[in-house]
Amino acid sequence: MYVPPAFAITDQAALQAVMAANSFATVVSAGKQGLMATQVPVLIDPARGPRGTIVLHLARANPHWQDLQEVEAMVLFQGPHAYVSPRWYANDAAVPTWNYVAVHAYGRARLIFDRTELRTLVARLAAHHESGAARPWSLDRVPETQINGLLKAIVGLEIPIDRIEGKAKLSQNRKAEDRRGVIDALAASADAGDRALAGAMARLESKVEA
Repeated sequence: MYVPPAFAITDQAALQAVMAANSFATVVSAGKQGLMATQVPVLIDPARGPRGTIVLHLARANPHWQDLQEVEAMVLFQGPHAYVSPRWYANDAAVPTWNYVAVHAYGRARLIFDRTELRTLVARLAAHHESGAARPWSLDRVPETQINGLLKAIVGLEIPIDRIEGKAKLSQNRKAEDRRGVIDALAASADAGDRALAGAMARLESKVEA
């Protein structure tokens, strides 16, 4: 990923926060089957390994997992992003651009076929997404015979992160009045993604002002 120094995310906690907040990721590899990509929900284990570990599962029918045991994988996490209009600058004699947050993590996968490990992985993933529910769903509600069939149909993966790079292009190269104009415009948008990006810019702006 092209990352100018002004846009680089270097803090480990900040990188993991972007991954955790945008956990429907894209897993990419280039192996014997060629260039392959799969979109999939993942979990981040921040304390496992120096840079954390990415945990996921794929359908056994998906041939992508066969390559993932042999080559380095890249996992893409897309944060908030939005179009930025020159209309929002103090002087609109400029060109449009796109602001965004993204993290790319790299590592080699360990494949998981063990039933106990797979069951734990699926239970953790469900618990993560059910955590805000009044009556969270869990695997305990499913008959074991049905669970056994489910587990036979998937392959688990753990990807210890060997290297990681993050980018937050949030108008750091513009004057303060321009950044404020962009934040105000995006915050007033009806689009939730625009407002999320405005929030990311506002948080960065508060750090600059501090």
